[in-house]
Amino acid sequence: MRTQYLKWIMCAVLLIALIDSSFAQATPTKKTKPKTTTGKSAYDNQVKDNNTKSAYSGNVDTTVKPKPVAGSAYSNTGNNTKTGIDTTLPIEVIKSSGNGLVDSIKISLRNDAAVDQNLIRDKVALPYENIREDDAVYRVRVWREIDAREKQNLVFRYSADGDNGNQRFISILLRGIKDGEITAFSGDDDRFTTPITADAAINAFGGGTDTVAKYDKDQNIIGYQVRARPVEPDSIKKFRIKEEWIFDKESSRLFVRILGIAPVMPYYRSDGVMIEGSERPLWWVYYPDARPVLAKAEVYNPKNLGARMSWEDLFESRMFSSYIVQSTFDNPFNLPLSAVYPNNTLYRLLEGEKVKEKIFNYEQSLWSY
Repeated sequence: MRTQYLKWIMCAVLLIALIDSSFAQATPTKKTKPKTTTGKSAYDNQVKDNNTKSAYSGNVDTTVKPKPVAGSAYSNTGNNTKTGIDTTLPIEVIKSSGNGLVDSIKISLRNDAAVDQNLIRDKVALPYENIREDDAVYRVRVWREIDAREKQNLVFRYSADGDNGNQRFISILLRGIKDGEITAFSGDDDRFTTPITADAAINAFGGGTDTVAKYDKDQNIIGYQVRARPVEPDSIKKFRIKEEWIFDKESSRLFVRILGIAPVMPYYRSDGVMIEGSERPLWWVYYPDARPVLAKAEVYNPKNLGARMSWEDLFESRMFSSYIVQSTFDNPFNLPLSAVYPNNTLYRLLEGEKVKEKIFNYEQSLWSY
């Protein structure tokens, strides 16, 4: 019996050995390919092995062509390509006649009206009444802003052309500056300390420049032209006014005298979005110097073409809408309302209305009934 058990064990061992050998013969031997050190990944198509395929382009061409080097505006090297600027070629700078704001207007060769229009052209600004310093018992300095987008101020954006040029208020100011009749002062301060040239006043709007290539008949670049980028006149939407309210005890009257006018523009990001709270005066014009020019410029009247006034009449008659942005009332640090209330525009408007009310109440409180 014991011998029979031993025979069965030996048979089982032989059977297991046969099964192992049969599995070993059926499993193929895995061969590893040697890695090539010259090949590149599937993200780079420059592979030296012609038999290697890329996951994005299939068979890869091993002939790598050198890319042309575009010329740089900061060096004198580079090929003459349409994508770069070859500074070895001549560059012509073309000055603008007004950066899109004071371009020349053709003069009408006939009278462009049914009547002779000489009332405004021959008008002169009347001199101010003299106020003695001893009689000025009350003085308040106020800074206002005129928003040309308001309905009452749309005359500031009247875009018609006349013999004296465009009728927008900013164009009238710039023409006076360009002709030398008005002096522009730097916008760094509002005390008229630093006069600037007419070109500096025009370029302050920040239109920038564009570089345009010049081609010959074979479409080869032979040079470049640098042209001033035009500025949209309607992009100037606000004007700042500096003025003083004075009570003259000799005549018992409250006078207001405008001292300066400045166009206001904000800063913009590279994507064209305006930076909140970045509005600043571009330059200042001393209003008494500008009165003779403004007295000869007509203001658009939407109701009656024959009842027009001059810009000097408009400012002296206070026929515009504005809001106060700064004053000398309770302002020892000389801060604008935007700095006092940086995150609340409603409080700025309410504070400006309080300043108007204080000026009005001072005059009214002097009278007794």
